[in-house]
Amino acid sequence: MKKMRYGLFFGDSITYGEYDGVFGGWVDILKRYALQKYNEGSHEFILFNLGIGGETTDGLVKRISNEMEARNAVEGNVVFISYGANDLAIKEGVQMVNPKNFKTNVLKAVEEAKKYSENIYLVSILPFSKNVDGVVVASGKLRTNDEVLIYNEVIKNIAAENSLHYIDFHSAFLHDKEILLSADGVHPNEKGYGMMAEIAIPIIEKYL
Repeated sequence: MKKMRYGLFFGDSITYGEYDGVFGGWVDILKRYALQKYNEGSHEFILFNLGIGGETTDGLVKRISNEMEARNAVEGNVVFISYGANDLAIKEGVQMVNPKNFKTNVLKAVEEAKKYSENIYLVSILPFSKNVDGVVVASGKLRTNDEVLIYNEVIKNIAAENSLHYIDFHSAFLHDKEILLSADGVHPNEKGYGMMAEIAIPIIEKYL
């Protein structure tokens, strides 16, 4: 008897797949992979890309309850939470979501997700290109790789303390970030998104 589960991917523009005009981003690659496997006889794993460009964890805590309730598979849900690149940004001298509030927000989101899922994955923040590290970009946001390390530590600790899974895209990108990131220095390019999908496919396969 085939099972049907849902995979819910919460995040910002990197979850949404911005700047990838070829594959549509890592979540869309996974979506197609899961469908292909289902057509070959695997369990059904329906993936929902719930990424919103520019969103911080403030936005996540406002919507996660409704989103989870609207997409609740009887046979189980798998939740991915991928935030931080906007939270850590400084705009007009103010950090959008400071580390303390970031931690509070992620914990609130996890608590909500746990009502619907036993399988929760927290996703690391990617490194930024040297061209935008510490630079105010066109959007008015300033980001630094030092802050990425601080916020990733928060994510890692939450995962460890709450028996959640942690996906470390940061380490995978670090060495080759200049060829895996798009021209804006923040979003992956097609190659970068492809690499993220490769890392995530073994995770998806557990539910197929």
